[in-house]
Amino acid sequence: MAIAPIKTTRDYDRALRRIEQLMDAKPGSKNGDELDVLTPLVEAYEAKHHAICPPDPIDAIKFRMDRLGMTRTPHRS
Repeated sequence: MAIAPIKTTRDYDRALRRIEQLMDAKPGSKNGDELDVLTPLVEAYEAKHHAICPPDPIDAIKFRMDRLGMTRTPHRS
């Protein structure tokens, strides 16, 4: 088990491939421990290099309204 910081896209891809191989590892096993160490390293790399910003609140409301078939037309009694 050679764990190192993830600094490049190549390191990231290699770590993802290894995580894929370890997905069925039993907790507490050697492979399970390796998975426990690699996962936060990948998460930290993703947070830094592939961050997903939250949507604008108004755009989120408009999107949800569209999905529900709602319009901005006021309801009249």
